[in-house]
Amino acid sequence: MDVIETRIPAVKRVVPKRHGDARGWFSETFRADVLARAGIVQPFLQDNQSFSAPKGTIRGLHFQLAPQAQAKLVRVLSGAILDVAVDLRRDSPTFGQHVAVTLDAEGGEQLYVPHGFAHGFCTLTPDTMVAYKVDAYYSPEHDRALVWNDPEIGIDWPVADAEAILSDKDKRAPRLSDLGTVF
Repeated sequence: MDVIETRIPAVKRVVPKRHGDARGWFSETFRADVLARAGIVQPFLQDNQSFSAPKGTIRGLHFQLAPQAQAKLVRVLSGAILDVAVDLRRDSPTFGQHVAVTLDAEGGEQLYVPHGFAHGFCTLTPDTMVAYKVDAYYSPEHDRALVWNDPEIGIDWPVADAEAILSDKDKRAPRLSDLGTVF
């Protein structure tokens, strides 16, 4: 397993090795010791899974406030996504910047999203299933969202605004300039 920094070093790509033969392949998708060597040391407490039937489904950008902030380790079980992490740490030199990575079931790459980031994704294929580990339990009173298409952030989503499929919560989410200090 390789752990690779992105242009925002706190966000990391996790690339499991696949060992194949005539039957298919085998891969270790989670190794606490390898992640710890890369600075990812918090214990993951909950596994989440989502299924999105149509291509162009947007989920996010979501985050939880402290003391229930969540770090996430995201992977795709079927299909493909554009996975995005937005830096919400007010004192960070990369505040308001984002990392966008294509994840798919075929490659098995994962994205580590630390505390202080909003996270979301857009499905690139129909029938996409995403699984992710989090290091804090879901807390409705700490749950927040950032609007997915905020021009200040400038994410190049692979779907037009009018064609994106969103939850009501995500449609009503505020812009970065309206969030205030959250981390």
